[in-house]
Amino acid sequence: MNRSEIREQAFKLLYSFEIQKKEGQEQLNEATNIYLETNEISDEKAIAYIRDAVNGIEENKNEIIKIINENLKESWKIERISKIDLAILKLAIYEINYKELPFKVVINEAVELAKKYGEETSKNFINGILASIVNRD
Repeated sequence: MNRSEIREQAFKLLYSFEIQKKEGQEQLNEATNIYLETNEISDEKAIAYIRDAVNGIEENKNEIIKIINENLKESWKIERISKIDLAILKLAIYEINYKELPFKVVINEAVELAKKYGEETSKNFINGILASIVNRD
């Protein structure tokens, strides 16, 4: 699996958490194990990345949500964001702020996920939020 495929798997798992309203480390670990097994993900690099993303986002969820809220237009509320876009944003913000990956790569990958899984406007929305975050730092 290449990095884009691994990131896509992490996104799919995070999206499932948004739909199922999974929270708490124990619940997330159990769901992650089931996801990895069901999708036959055995690549050690992929497993490590996915677990790190899930755990890191959970540990920093309040800060990540705060960052999203701070970068929304005044008329927007986080509840209005689609679950797909929210999962993409959480993953991208985690990668930029906590993994210190090159923001251009992260934004590009996030936009590609938005094109593939989101609504027609998702790619512009994701790009705008992430650009706003990067430009503030």
